[in-house]
Amino acid sequence: MKFDTILIGGGLAGLTCGIQLVGQGKKCLIVSSGQSALHFSSGSFDLLNQVNGEAISNPIEAIDRLSILNPSHPYAKIGKANVVSYARQAKALLERTGVETVGEENKNHFRITPLGILKPTWLSVPDYAVSPDDKALPWKKVSIFNIAGFLDFHPTFICEQFEKMGTQSDILTIDTPELDILRRNPSELRATNISQLFENETAFRNLAGIMRKGRNHSEAIIIPACLGLNGNSISKLSAMIDCPVYMIPTFPPSLAGIRSQRRMMKYFQKSGGYYMLGDVVNNIQIAPDGSFQVTTGNHGDVRFCSSNLVLATGSFFSRGIVALRNKIVEPVMGLDTYSSDDRNEWYAENFFDDQKYQYYGVKTNDTFQVMKEGKVIENFYAAGAILSGFNPLKEGCGSGVSLLTALHIAGQILKK
Repeated sequence: MKFDTILIGGGLAGLTCGIQLVGQGKKCLIVSSGQSALHFSSGSFDLLNQVNGEAISNPIEAIDRLSILNPSHPYAKIGKANVVSYARQAKALLERTGVETVGEENKNHFRITPLGILKPTWLSVPDYAVSPDDKALPWKKVSIFNIAGFLDFHPTFICEQFEKMGTQSDILTIDTPELDILRRNPSELRATNISQLFENETAFRNLAGIMRKGRNHSEAIIIPACLGLNGNSISKLSAMIDCPVYMIPTFPPSLAGIRSQRRMMKYFQKSGGYYMLGDVVNNIQIAPDGSFQVTTGNHGDVRFCSSNLVLATGSFFSRGIVALRNKIVEPVMGLDTYSSDDRNEWYAENFFDDQKYQYYGVKTNDTFQVMKEGKVIENFYAAGAILSGFNPLKEGCGSGVSLLTALHIAGQILKK
């Protein structure tokens, strides 16, 4: 089968690039091994939160400084003007696929973590609790509801953090007969299973009744992120209770991340893209004319051919790059990677320090074309977390790098 572009990796970067290309009439194939980092998402997308350890409020204003301090950063390669343009395009693309967001590229807002702490971010899904201020919440009194027996949400910690910011909290429990089905096996009491249970209208009405009765004049109701995966929504629940309801992310798996990936994948396929889920690339060969021939685990000797190749397999977490005893490798094609030859330099002993291995990844030129044995491979690009030169945790830019590099690469392909 022949394609304009084959994308290896079906997470945020791969889907974004694929959606942009098929939207312009290109024939694309995504090969995805399974769960991506989106399944562990916080429900927010970060653009840039820190530069050189200093918190920033306006990501765009900080791009120039970031580029001077780290010329190899993906944002430095993209350029400030393109960062602004792609950030706006990314928000529009997410909303086209059904992933609605709130936030702007020139001012971070603050999401509430599973432990009740405020963290800066760029975009958040509208059902999630956020604040425009890093010192206070937009409510004086809230009711925090947890599911009886649900261990991935910690209302006590959240309540303590809320009190420090001047917000009083009541902690209440949701217990309905339907939950007994999940409690028979503690491993089944997960956010995704709870969401599916409350898609039943009777269970959903019981849930609304418990919240309406227990809210006690609160300005808002806070619940764990365990509703709205497929059906009944937070906006519907808010209307039934006559009180705004907001979710706070739980520990993984992430309902918001799974929902986002499903919607983006469905949009990609409806737009004409081909998505092979649960498959891995075994071999990549470059033909004499510069085109690529790809074989996968599920399709034996069948060759998928394309003019362009995009590698979006993620970092260590997704095994896009792998740490061996004495070196960092890219396992699909043995591409050049950036890392230190001295293993002792890979990490700092203090867990919370800036870890050097977070900057490791595949080497590329300024247009994100990959390299092997020091030579650029034309029309073979890398996008997202697999790239070197940035620290997604310390800098708070993981989602932004995935979205913006994917759009930049799509633009390079479309120019041809």
